[in-house]
Amino acid sequence: MKTDPNVTLVYSTDKGRIKEATPTQELPQGDGIVRIHRDSKGRKGKGVSVITGLALDTDALKALAQKLKKQCGCGGTVKEFTIEIQTDNREQLKSLLEKIGYQVKLAGG
Repeated sequence: MKTDPNVTLVYSTDKGRIKEATPTQELPQGDGIVRIHRDSKGRKGKGVSVITGLALDTDALKALAQKLKKQCGCGGTVKEFTIEIQTDNREQLKSLLEKIGYQVKLAGG
C-alpha cells in the first residue's frame, strides 16, 4: 500500500487526538557580544533597533524585551532570536543592556 506524504494522522479512535512532535530550535551561538543596529527595511520608513547576539531561549528573550520596552516607553517584539524595539535611541538600549551585564556594540549606521 502506498502512503501519501501529504496526509497525516490527526485523530485515532484508540488514542484520541494525535499531536505531532514539534521540532526544537537550537539557540544561536554568538561571540559574546550583543549588537544593536537600526533597521527600517520593510517597515515603510519607520526605524527599529534590532538587538542580536543574545544566547537566550525564547522565554528569556520575551522577558528581556518586555523589560527594555518598559524602560524605553515604546513597543517591540521578539522574532527569530532577535529583539526589535521601536525606537531610534540605541544609546539608551546600550546603557540598559550594560547595566544588566552584557558587552554591547553599536553596529551599522
